[in-house]
Amino acid sequence: MKDTVKTNIGLALLRIVPSAMMLVHGIPKLQNFFSGEEIKFPDPIGIGASPSLFLAVIGEVLCPIFLIVGYKTRWFSVPAAITMFVAAFVLHSADPFSVKEMAILYFLFFLVIFLLGPGKYSIDRK
Repeated sequence: MKDTVKTNIGLALLRIVPSAMMLVHGIPKLQNFFSGEEIKFPDPIGIGASPSLFLAVIGEVLCPIFLIVGYKTRWFSVPAAITMFVAAFVLHSADPFSVKEMAILYFLFFLVIFLLGPGKYSIDRK
């Protein structure tokens, strides 16, 4: 395989795998948002539980879906990265590293996706 093929497969995997894994965390939040019950969700930036949950759903469901298909990849990686930054360094700021580790890893995945772009195997490149 040529280096460019390997690179583009790597970029696709970097984009798709963490985004698909993020959906595991985001879909329950989406269900919570539409459950009709009173929303009980952390408010790490002081805007209220409902808006915080809404922003988390955008960062953990909507953005990863677009990242998986590679549409407007750099744009959609930003809210996902911000969501993980807030989770790691605001919501879990006082927690031990083992608690915030996953959010930091996701933050770094989305930051790298922003920096490197989607690669050849994406809607952005068609």
